[in-house]
Amino acid sequence: MRRSGSIPIVCIVGKSGSGKTTLVEKLIGELKRRGYRVNSVKHHVHRDFEIDVPGKDSWRHAQAGADAVAIVAPHKTAVIRRTDDELPLETVAELLGPADILIVEGYRWAAYPKIEVVRAAHTREPVCNPRELIGLVTDLPLDLGPPRFGLDDVSALADFVEGRFLR
Repeated sequence: MRRSGSIPIVCIVGKSGSGKTTLVEKLIGELKRRGYRVNSVKHHVHRDFEIDVPGKDSWRHAQAGADAVAIVAPHKTAVIRRTDDELPLETVAELLGPADILIVEGYRWAAYPKIEVVRAAHTREPVCNPRELIGLVTDLPLDLGPPRFGLDDVSALADFVEGRFLR
Protein backbone atom coordinates (compact mmCIF):
# COMPACT_ATOMS: atom_id res chain seq x y z
CA MET A 1 0.00 0.00 0.00
CA ARG A 2 1.37 3.42 -0.96
CA ARG A 3 -0.53 6.65 -0.82
CA SER A 4 0.34 9.50 -3.16
CA GLY A 5 3.44 11.28 -1.90
CA SER A 6 3.99 8.79 0.92
CA ILE A 7 6.94 6.57 1.75
CA PRO A 8 6.57 2.94 0.63
CA ILE A 9 6.11 0.62 3.60
CA VAL A 10 7.23 -3.03 3.61
CA CYS A 11 6.54 -5.30 6.58
CA ILE A 12 8.82 -8.19 7.49
CA VAL A 13 6.68 -10.74 9.33
CA GLY A 14 6.98 -14.23 10.78
CA LYS A 15 6.87 -16.20 13.99
CA SER A 16 8.97 -15.18 16.97
CA GLY A 17 12.51 -16.48 16.56
CA SER A 18 12.20 -16.92 12.80
CA GLY A 19 14.96 -14.43 11.99
CA LYS A 20 12.96 -11.28 11.26
CA THR A 21 15.34 -8.95 13.09
CA THR A 22 18.41 -10.44 11.42
CA LEU A 23 16.76 -10.12 8.00
CA VAL A 24 15.70 -6.52 8.69
CA GLU A 25 19.27 -5.63 9.74
CA LYS A 26 20.73 -7.16 6.57
CA LEU A 27 18.08 -5.62 4.29
CA ILE A 28 18.55 -2.16 5.78
CA GLY A 29 22.32 -2.49 5.39
CA GLU A 30 22.04 -3.56 1.75
CA LEU A 31 19.59 -0.79 0.84
CA LYS A 32 21.82 1.78 2.60
CA ARG A 33 24.84 0.51 0.60
CA ARG A 34 22.79 1.16 -2.53
CA GLY A 35 22.31 4.76 -1.46
CA TYR A 36 18.73 4.73 -0.18
CA ARG A 37 17.41 6.54 2.90
CA VAL A 38 15.83 3.83 5.04
CA ASN A 39 13.68 4.29 8.14
CA SER A 40 12.54 1.38 10.28
CA VAL A 41 9.88 0.50 12.81
CA LYS A 42 9.85 -2.43 15.24
CA HIS A 43 6.33 -3.36 16.28
CA HIS A 44 6.16 -4.44 19.90
CA VAL A 45 3.16 -6.63 20.64
CA HIS A 46 3.16 -6.05 24.40
CA ARG A 47 1.18 -3.22 25.97
CA ASP A 48 4.15 -1.20 27.21
CA PHE A 49 7.92 -0.96 26.87
CA GLU A 50 10.80 1.14 28.14
CA ILE A 51 13.59 2.47 25.94
CA ASP A 52 14.89 4.80 28.59
CA VAL A 53 17.09 3.72 31.47
CA PRO A 54 15.30 3.68 34.83
CA GLY A 55 16.78 6.30 37.12
CA LYS A 56 18.14 8.52 34.33
CA ASP A 57 16.86 12.09 33.97
CA SER A 58 14.55 11.54 30.98
CA TRP A 59 13.05 8.44 32.62
CA ARG A 60 12.49 10.50 35.78
CA HIS A 61 10.74 13.21 33.71
CA ALA A 62 8.36 10.58 32.30
CA GLN A 63 7.78 9.06 35.73
CA ALA A 64 6.88 12.54 37.01
CA GLY A 65 4.04 12.61 34.47
CA ALA A 66 5.40 14.27 31.32
CA ASP A 67 3.27 13.29 28.32
CA ALA A 68 6.29 13.50 26.02
CA VAL A 69 10.01 13.50 26.74
CA ALA A 70 12.79 14.26 24.28
CA ILE A 71 16.42 13.32 24.68
CA VAL A 72 18.58 15.54 22.47
CA ALA A 73 22.30 15.22 21.74
CA PRO A 74 24.47 16.69 18.97
CA HIS A 75 23.88 13.73 16.59
CA LYS A 76 20.81 11.95 17.95
CA THR A 77 17.30 12.78 19.13
CA ALA A 78 14.76 10.47 20.74
CA VAL A 79 11.17 11.31 21.60
CA ILE A 80 9.08 9.22 23.95
CA ARG A 81 5.40 10.13 23.85
CA ARG A 82 2.47 8.61 25.71
CA THR A 83 -0.45 7.73 23.46
CA ASP A 84 -4.00 6.61 24.16
CA ASP A 85 -3.72 3.91 21.50
CA GLU A 86 -1.23 2.53 19.02
CA LEU A 87 -0.42 5.09 16.33
CA PRO A 88 -1.23 4.19 12.72
CA LEU A 89 1.84 3.18 10.76
CA GLU A 90 1.36 6.15 8.39
CA THR A 91 1.61 8.52 11.36
CA VAL A 92 4.76 6.80 12.60
CA ALA A 93 6.27 7.05 9.10
CA GLU A 94 5.62 10.81 9.09
CA LEU A 95 7.15 11.20 12.57
CA LEU A 96 10.33 9.47 11.45
CA GLY A 97 10.90 11.99 8.68
CA PRO A 98 12.06 11.77 5.08
CA ALA A 99 13.12 8.39 3.67
CA ASP A 100 12.93 6.40 0.47
CA ILE A 101 11.39 3.40 2.22
CA LEU A 102 10.14 2.28 5.64
CA ILE A 103 11.06 -1.27 6.63
CA VAL A 104 8.80 -2.55 9.40
CA GLU A 105 9.37 -5.57 11.61
CA GLY A 106 5.93 -6.90 12.44
CA TYR A 107 2.41 -5.60 11.71
CA ARG A 108 1.42 -8.90 10.09
CA TRP A 109 -2.26 -7.93 10.39
CA ALA A 110 -1.79 -4.59 8.57
CA ALA A 111 -2.75 -3.97 4.95
CA TYR A 112 0.83 -3.36 3.75
CA PRO A 113 3.07 -5.44 1.52
CA LYS A 114 4.53 -8.29 3.56
CA ILE A 115 7.60 -10.47 3.23
CA GLU A 116 7.47 -13.43 5.58
CA VAL A 117 10.40 -15.28 7.13
CA VAL A 118 9.75 -19.01 7.56
CA ARG A 119 12.71 -20.85 9.06
CA ALA A 120 12.58 -24.65 9.39
CA ALA A 121 13.94 -24.52 12.94
CA HIS A 122 10.75 -22.73 14.08
CA THR A 123 7.91 -23.57 11.72
CA ARG A 124 7.02 -25.30 8.47
CA GLU A 125 4.44 -22.84 7.15
CA PRO A 126 3.79 -19.09 7.07
CA VAL A 127 1.64 -17.31 9.64
CA CYS A 128 0.10 -15.17 6.88
CA ASN A 129 -2.07 -16.35 4.05
CA PRO A 130 0.33 -16.69 1.07
CA ARG A 131 -2.01 -14.44 -0.96
CA GLU A 132 -1.13 -11.60 1.47
CA LEU A 133 2.60 -11.97 0.84
CA ILE A 134 4.76 -10.32 -1.79
CA GLY A 135 7.75 -12.49 -0.87
CA LEU A 136 8.90 -15.42 1.22
CA VAL A 137 12.32 -15.80 2.85
CA THR A 138 12.87 -19.42 3.83
CA ASP A 139 15.15 -22.43 4.05
CA LEU A 140 12.25 -24.74 3.15
CA PRO A 141 11.23 -25.85 -0.35
CA LEU A 142 7.93 -23.95 -0.13
CA ASP A 143 6.26 -23.03 -3.42
CA LEU A 144 3.31 -20.91 -2.29
CA GLY A 145 3.11 -18.33 -5.08
CA PRO A 146 5.13 -15.29 -3.99
CA PRO A 147 8.81 -15.07 -4.97
CA ARG A 148 11.04 -17.12 -2.65
CA PHE A 149 14.45 -16.07 -1.33
CA GLY A 150 17.00 -17.96 0.75
CA LEU A 151 17.68 -16.87 4.32
CA ASP A 152 21.06 -15.42 3.30
CA ASP A 153 20.08 -14.12 -0.15
CA VAL A 154 19.69 -10.50 0.95
CA SER A 155 21.09 -9.11 -2.29
CA ALA A 156 18.33 -10.76 -4.35
CA LEU A 157 15.71 -9.65 -1.81
CA ALA A 158 17.04 -6.08 -1.98
CA ASP A 159 16.89 -6.26 -5.80
CA PHE A 160 13.24 -7.31 -5.48
CA VAL A 161 12.36 -4.52 -3.01
CA GLU A 162 14.28 -1.97 -5.07
CA GLY A 163 12.54 -2.97 -8.30
CA ARG A 164 9.10 -3.00 -6.75
CA PHE A 165 9.24 0.10 -4.51
CA LEU A 166 12.26 2.27 -5.23
CA ARG A 167 12.56 2.70 -9.00
